[in-house]
Amino acid sequence: MNFVDYTAYVQRALGSVDTAEVERLIESLFEAYRAGATVFVIGNGGSAANASHFAQDLAKGTCSSMDQERRIRALSLTDNIAFFSALGNDEGYDQVFVQQLRTFYRPGDLLVSISGSGNSPNVLRAVEFANANGMKTIGITGFSGGKLKDMSHEQVHVPLDDMCTAESIHSIVFHYVILELQKRMVGEQQAA
Repeated sequence: MNFVDYTAYVQRALGSVDTAEVERLIESLFEAYRAGATVFVIGNGGSAANASHFAQDLAKGTCSSMDQERRIRALSLTDNIAFFSALGNDEGYDQVFVQQLRTFYRPGDLLVSISGSGNSPNVLRAVEFANANGMKTIGITGFSGGKLKDMSHEQVHVPLDDMCTAESIHSIVFHYVILELQKRMVGEQQAA
């Protein structure tokens, strides 16, 4: 496959994403912002990198000014490497997200879980905990969506059996979400 063929492939994959799912993701994040809820983002491997990037964009990239008082409270649970590695080493890798949530969550918070396969045990444990403790859950998946697609309250699914490209589509969706949230937040601030 040459690069021209690959770009066509990526465009087809992007076109397969349900726009209603993306709009629900934007709405859920905006609701969390309005409520002062914390948005936690998790994932493994490339999805961990996407989680870190998305949380940073939510917390900073949605701000129209660094003087802005109301912001999206967003944290990636992949980023505290001391806590993450202590949990992995001492409690098992399936505990690295759920135990952080136990420490930091409040009912009404939002968990965004990114998993290409939708079957990562550490992600699934966190979603089980969040669902049982008054958090809203959104799964971001590829392939068939795995267990995560069915466990999450909402999802954005990329129906593609290609981890690298599914992760790329996730990143494109996340950047679009940030741009839309910026517009909504500026609109709300101007109306106030």
